[in-house]
Amino acid sequence: MITAIVGINWGDEGKGRMVDMLAEKQDIVCRYQGGNNAGHTVVNPFGKFVLNLIPCGIFHKGVVNILGGGMVVDLEHLCGEIDRLRERGIEITPENLMISHRATILMPWDVAQDKLEEGRLKDAKYGSTNRGIAPIYGDKYMKKSLRAGDLLHPEYMKSTLKGLVEWKNLTIERVYGAEPFTYEAMLEWLETYGGKLRDYVRNTDEYLYEAHKAGKNIMFEAQLAALRDIDYGIYPYTTSSNTIAAYGPIGAGIPGARVDLVVGVVKAFSTCVGEGPFAVELFGEEAEKLRQATGEYGAATGRPRRVGPFDAVATRYGTRVQGADYLVLTKLDNLDHAEKIRVCVAYDVDGKRVENFPTGEALNKAKPIYEEMPGWKCDITGCRKASDLPKEAVDYIKFVEKVCDCPIKYVSVGPEREAYIEMY
Repeated sequence: MITAIVGINWGDEGKGRMVDMLAEKQDIVCRYQGGNNAGHTVVNPFGKFVLNLIPCGIFHKGVVNILGGGMVVDLEHLCGEIDRLRERGIEITPENLMISHRATILMPWDVAQDKLEEGRLKDAKYGSTNRGIAPIYGDKYMKKSLRAGDLLHPEYMKSTLKGLVEWKNLTIERVYGAEPFTYEAMLEWLETYGGKLRDYVRNTDEYLYEAHKAGKNIMFEAQLAALRDIDYGIYPYTTSSNTIAAYGPIGAGIPGARVDLVVGVVKAFSTCVGEGPFAVELFGEEAEKLRQATGEYGAATGRPRRVGPFDAVATRYGTRVQGADYLVLTKLDNLDHAEKIRVCVAYDVDGKRVENFPTGEALNKAKPIYEEMPGWKCDITGCRKASDLPKEAVDYIKFVEKVCDCPIKYVSVGPEREAYIEMY
């Protein structure tokens, strides 16, 4: 069986904790897109962790974790992530962590170009994490990149690298006026960090194909969410890859497979990191109060997240785009303090009520139309059954189910692995 854990809104919904919770029943957990530009926060018996590249199944013995061919991998960052996990007692070997030979290597010049371009854009910037994601995906589609499998063929890697350095320096020097990269420095970087990871690289396509044919349980772990998808998100304020579940088999390495179950993850309120339209955004004291109550700061960057009430318009769209079979509502306990809880049920666009998620300039003009519900004003972090929840919390969950047209199976009431309620 293939399961995909995906985000429904702008990202940062809590997918990592759900993968960590559900990975116990999986044989394989596979990341299928993106790089180290977002983080999955996990709290489990080992402690609190933020993972950027390594799948969250790494905490479960017997689970194989794969960095799929659709990913872009900063080798230096991955080495650091492995070291940090090992320092805290997490076992990582080529038996439980594999890197697809098709995964693209994110080079130091991609990080440099990302920062240079954001600096050039100034106030018109896209809100990049400055980790090189857009440049390396651009390189990939221009067929100007190295792949993890090239680490296994040093002479080929060296000859290819020479041409890439010359090509990339045309942009670094002549467009941005920055210092060029040298072949010697880039080769040393590849040999230093690629040398440490060479044993982890393998043909994961065949491994996944055989596992799927044998009936193994495979989980696809997405990065970011529907509204950050390069094709279906809030373009151009998106990431540079396909974050939707339908891309999972392609980015993982088994394009002929079908996803059997899509689990959509969404917060009990709305958050957004980076630039772009965010119709329900709160500002000033109201925003800071919610941000501090919920601890909303980026897992990868530490940036304060933009916050607002639950956006049912965006969530309906994200649920449909992802093809979610059911939803997981996270951080419900973060609303324990609220007297009243607002839900955006529609937008006002140029004086017209709009219930379908718009795009382009229409989305830029969208203003939220709210309905209000009473809060529960009590601590729900100890609840483990639906019957433990106050009536107001149950009513809120049911209302979200109704306006999103999708059942909510799990509700999280705390960051720990066991702090959740199965609603049915």
